[in-house]
Amino acid sequence: MADNLFDKVSEDIRSAMLARDKVRLEALRGVKKEFLEAKTAKGAGGELPDATALKILVKMVKQRKESAQIYSDNNRPELAENELAEAAVIEEYLPKQLTPEELEAELRAIIAEVGAESPAHMGKVMGVASKRLSGRAEGRAINECVKRLLNN
Repeated sequence: MADNLFDKVSEDIRSAMLARDKVRLEALRGVKKEFLEAKTAKGAGGELPDATALKILVKMVKQRKESAQIYSDNNRPELAENELAEAAVIEEYLPKQLTPEELEAELRAIIAEVGAESPAHMGKVMGVASKRLSGRAEGRAINECVKRLLNN
């Protein structure tokens, strides 16, 4: 059994090859390429902690969705569809995303924990929230919610 994301993706590439699942295979090969680059990057020491792997996955999903939007805007639905299909495959490896209500509850707890009372404390809240909610919520959603909560 895979003990980390890198091993899990490697196992799933083999399964996708056997199943002849082209979209899944392409998406996972892209993920493995990014993981290998991160593992061999200067200072990584050949290691890829799951926290780093999650950041890579979040970035890849965001890139796929942005590309899909560009393809849609340029009337290329077949290319957009492929990007969204790959994004869906990659999202399977991310933790369950928080609903807006769950996000707000988590952020209210963080705001109380750090003692933030005004928009001037946004940086303090964002620092804690970004670490704690990494992979479970988009940065933009966290930012917007924190702004709204601190401005009330």
